[in-house]
Amino acid sequence: MIEVKDLVKTFDGFRALDGANVAVPQGAIYGLVGPNGAGKTTLLRHLTGVYRQDAGTVEIDGQGVWENPNVKTRVASIPDDWYYFMQASLREMKNYYRGFYPNFSAERYEKLKSVFELDETQALRRMSKGMQKQAAFWLAMCCMPDYLILDEPVDGLDPVMRRQVWGLIMQDVSERGTTVLVSSHNLRELEDVCDHVGIMNRGRVLLERSLSELQDNTVKIQIVFKDGSASLPDDLTVLHESAVGRIRTVIFRGKQSEIEQRLGALGPLFMEAVPLTLEEIFIYELGGADYAVKDIIL
Repeated sequence: MIEVKDLVKTFDGFRALDGANVAVPQGAIYGLVGPNGAGKTTLLRHLTGVYRQDAGTVEIDGQGVWENPNVKTRVASIPDDWYYFMQASLREMKNYYRGFYPNFSAERYEKLKSVFELDETQALRRMSKGMQKQAAFWLAMCCMPDYLILDEPVDGLDPVMRRQVWGLIMQDVSERGTTVLVSSHNLRELEDVCDHVGIMNRGRVLLERSLSELQDNTVKIQIVFKDGSASLPDDLTVLHESAVGRIRTVIFRGKQSEIEQRLGALGPLFMEAVPLTLEEIFIYELGGADYAVKDIIL
């Protein structure tokens, strides 16, 4: 299990992490989302031991990560700016990884040749961004990690390879119990693979829940009243409201059955619950933090 408690990190007076708390269950695929500058990458760099926290704790299975080789050998990471030696080939980087990861599987490396189909002797710096990302996944999967930390993991991959990579990750989660923490702006993709979600903003995690619980607790209702100006009940939490003609579209926080019951008592002419995407939940949850799509007249 990954546990981050009251994590603080400051750079030149700027507090990038301001008491962040994260709990990633064992064997989960956890999606960490948030606007640019929210602190997602900084948090991931603490989990891989790149940064040392100013305050708070960063633990994996109850052990601190900073300067702890026993923990780091169980964690594989693919950052957004994956590092490799400038003159190194994929084969040379494989040998480098084998020196750090005692469970590195040469057998898996050979099996994955048919998936990635890269020239192992070519210098990585001469490969395209997408090919470099494939190489990073090839090596990371062969480390046989208990924990996989990913930052914008499939950026630069074509649709077929994206599906292939996610298939490999989910297979490891299912068969080996690998725990995956992934930060991405592609919320549509995360919705397909994640079972837990955390939303960050301004150095803090605003909320974290299972994806099903998050979707169950946010409801989009389209409704039409005979009197178009009818007021909504004061005790309902409204995240966003818009209207096209007489049709009002309202995003509520709460249980769908309870909200429909309260609205139904107002005698609407029409009422329908519409499924919410993770992207919509993200936008409207952050709306209270002044992060919503703004209408601008140019």
